[in-house]
Amino acid sequence: MEFRYYIIMAVSFLALQFLIFCFSRTVRWLFNISQTSTKRFTLISYVLANTLMLIHITRIMPMFKEVALLLTLLLFALFISASTLAIYQLLRFVFNPNKLSFVLRMCYPLAYFGLIGLSIYNAYMPREIHYSIEIDKPLAQPLRIGVASDLHLGKFFGAKQLDKLADIFNQQQVDLILLPGDIMDDDTQAYVAENMQPHLKKLKAPLGVYATMGNHDLFGAEQEIFTEIEKAGIKVLWDQPVSINGKFTIIGRNDELVKNRPTAEHLLQQVDTNLPVFLLDHRPTEIEQHSKLPIDLQVSGHTHNGQIFPANIITNLMYRLSYGYEKIGLGHYFVTSGYGFWGIPMRLGSQSEVFIIDVKGKSL
Repeated sequence: MEFRYYIIMAVSFLALQFLIFCFSRTVRWLFNISQTSTKRFTLISYVLANTLMLIHITRIMPMFKEVALLLTLLLFALFISASTLAIYQLLRFVFNPNKLSFVLRMCYPLAYFGLIGLSIYNAYMPREIHYSIEIDKPLAQPLRIGVASDLHLGKFFGAKQLDKLADIFNQQQVDLILLPGDIMDDDTQAYVAENMQPHLKKLKAPLGVYATMGNHDLFGAEQEIFTEIEKAGIKVLWDQPVSINGKFTIIGRNDELVKNRPTAEHLLQQVDTNLPVFLLDHRPTEIEQHSKLPIDLQVSGHTHNGQIFPANIITNLMYRLSYGYEKIGLGHYFVTSGYGFWGIPMRLGSQSEVFIIDVKGKSL
């Protein structure tokens, strides 16, 4: 298990205590219950929520999705409560405080469930983001590249979303499709059970479809995941380069969970760097090192742009480029928030997306 797992669990445990405290105060205000009843409600909430958390942390029973959902719902309640309090403080001198409080109580559930609805919409309704770049190497003709990372194919994200992705790439008439990691959500159980292969197989492009393995593809079922992706007609680049018609090279690196993976510099020794080089690297952790190498374009994912605010603040602190596009050093670097989602089907402050990148070469 990665060290970050333990950090996430520690932060989540502390956050849970704070969120329950805030939620109990909100419940007291919403339903105008007594202080004694509030204390009972708070105690019961602490016991139930922490029991759920401890069952997961001690691995008596994996309950990540349940814990993530609980934390998210409590976080959303905090957002609405804070907004409601701010509105009350601003308007209490203008309107009758009792009437204002009553109106805010009536509006609270509408705002709360509206926020939940927005987060689900952001998870399932992808947007298309277009970029145009010019690289400093000759390219016989412009390329249109479609990028979709972090599909996390599983129980909550599958055939319907794959069909939508294929439609997007077909409509955009992409020449090449790149899938930089986390194709599956830890294993292939849901993928096989729901017969997603025909739908994944719909991803097609004239110059091919290429993928690399992300951390969630490497949690013990990597061979099954590798096999299923390749059976769908997608070439998985396992720390290897491939030349495309002698015009440019694609390099795919495994996620850094593979401790002995070769460096990008080592892989570049196997290719003609006078030609354009496109790199798939799931995590954007080594962008600064790569920016000094003859890599023209890198596509990454992993960060989900935080997925749910304020996690994007943390990812911004962790990575040189945690989301979006930037020209750094010798190359062009892209980090997408991902087409799917991790854990629960909710996004706030981020949205599922597809990158469409138009690439032009230097004039001969």
